[in-house]
Amino acid sequence: MADWTDCLNFGISVAKQASEIVLSAFQQQKEVKLKSSPADLVTETDQRVEKILISAIRTKYPLHRFIGEESVATGECLEWTDSPTWIIDPIDGTVNFVHRFPFVAISIAFTVNKQTEFGIVYSCVEDKLFYAQRGRGAFLNGERLHASRQEDISRCVVVTEIGAERDDLALSTMTSNIFRLLKLPVHGVRALGTAAVDMCQVATGGADAYYHIGMHCWDIAASAIIVQEAGGVVMDTDGSEFDMMSRRVIAASSAEVARRIAQVIQAFPCRRDDEDPHRCVCGGVNGV
Repeated sequence: MADWTDCLNFGISVAKQASEIVLSAFQQQKEVKLKSSPADLVTETDQRVEKILISAIRTKYPLHRFIGEESVATGECLEWTDSPTWIIDPIDGTVNFVHRFPFVAISIAFTVNKQTEFGIVYSCVEDKLFYAQRGRGAFLNGERLHASRQEDISRCVVVTEIGAERDDLALSTMTSNIFRLLKLPVHGVRALGTAAVDMCQVATGGADAYYHIGMHCWDIAASAIIVQEAGGVVMDTDGSEFDMMSRRVIAASSAEVARRIAQVIQAFPCRRDDEDPHRCVCGGVNGV
């Protein structure tokens, strides 16, 4: 099995460097543009950070491929292959970033043969570095992480997000899901505004579960392996095997909790990431 530790360490280094740009812009006035909805925002800093990350990684690893949130948003192909691929969200929590709400993260995952080898989530304002490498555990600022292993849904704190989808069906589904969870009951439902950091709370044991419908692969690719390496489980919202491109996920402290959540929540239709109209269908190296 290939050892991707050097890539992980380089990814951590470039994430920390890019975070300086995020932090320097955090308190400043931002020029904001809309993407798919009034809740789906982008700033110049999102785009700048992604370009810096990809440029640095490509210089070091010229044959690697990339899937970047802002690159896809501006029309670049989304093509996930067996080749070494970096999946990047330059600022997860852009609405938080715009409003100076202090949960903003750089998320970087690395896959080979469509298997995630490591994930990095750097919560910039908190100065919290979450990372995990396949088979080697999950860590927060160098300290080993352990999910809570809670099996009783009635003793759980669950994290979720309303998300950027704002049509009537999506909103009614998401709010009714929260209603059904509260009636199970659970101890509480929380939202931090960034899927990557939300999901990492499960790895820390501070939350017992996270679920979401409508996010993208770059939102949760890194945090999924962090949860798994902390001893948690990750699956589809229907209880089936986790599919990074499906835009549906449950991450939980135990399979029992994950399955209980899957029994009560519903999904609304959303296009798979690998069915995106920008996806390449004719080969070529994306990001080059």
